[in-house]
Amino acid sequence: MVGVQAERAAPLAEAFERGLDTPIFVDNTETLATAIRIGKPINWPKAMKAVKESKSLFIKVSDDEILNAMKYIARKEGICSEPAGAASVAGLFKLLSEKIIDKGERVVCIVTGHGLKDPNIKLDYVKVTVSVNEAIAKIVSLAGIHSHNVDT
Repeated sequence: MVGVQAERAAPLAEAFERGLDTPIFVDNTETLATAIRIGKPINWPKAMKAVKESKSLFIKVSDDEILNAMKYIARKEGICSEPAGAASVAGLFKLLSEKIIDKGERVVCIVTGHGLKDPNIKLDYVKVTVSVNEAIAKIVSLAGIHSHNVDT
């Protein structure tokens, strides 16, 4: 059981890194993952116990890592997630890159919260450029329309 926190709102991960049994509470948290922007988690004893009993760890992920995970989840799985939900996948990528887990291991990432829970993140951070003509041509192609004179 791995606990994943945004790096600028990570009282449990920070304590874990320092070998402490109690969190290092944070007064001014800052992360685009608003649902996990918690500097003083109420249920911290349960979280610390779960990680300790499962002989696992807490890690921190950056906002950029969260955004990259959101994009990956959308492209590869077709799921629109909120930033906090994508933090688990960002954590997976970090654990893979740091060789804490192996590529062949079976892992479950819990992705909580639909992207519409925090839609401004997509508008502010996830930039997508789409050519209308290319999009229409793709739709026409996928629909199997064979006309050469499709008005765009």
